[in-house]
Amino acid sequence: QVQLVESGGGLVQAGGSLRLSCAASTRTFSRYDQGWFRQAPGKEREFVAVINWSGASTYYADSVEGRFTISRDNAKNTVYLQMNSLKPEDTAIYYCAAGRGSSYSYYTAPAYNYWGQGTQVTVSS
Repeated sequence: QVQLVESGGGLVQAGGSLRLSCAASTRTFSRYDQGWFRQAPGKEREFVAVINWSGASTYYADSVEGRFTISRDNAKNTVYLQMNSLKPEDTAIYYCAAGRGSSYSYYTAPAYNYWGQGTQVTVSS
């Protein structure tokens, strides 16, 4: 069982930055791909970014490409999401997720086995 705990959310003005963290409880953290998803009120959960187990590969949703950066520190069992140039439409609950060995595409929720409880990000205009 893997427990994921997000932190770093909050209220920020448009154009500002936040860095989210997701700490994992497992010693096998480095074996998992790590993703970030978000869910805005009244909308479905959507893919934001993913980093593979080694950190060598990253992928982003078009809506955040060039503004967000995902990274990981396997020694600290932590994955990060640096969010710059935030927009009001980035307002959502952000979830981190861990998965491995799935046949589902990395940008879909079923590809991940474990989820955090989420952290709220609110961007004011």
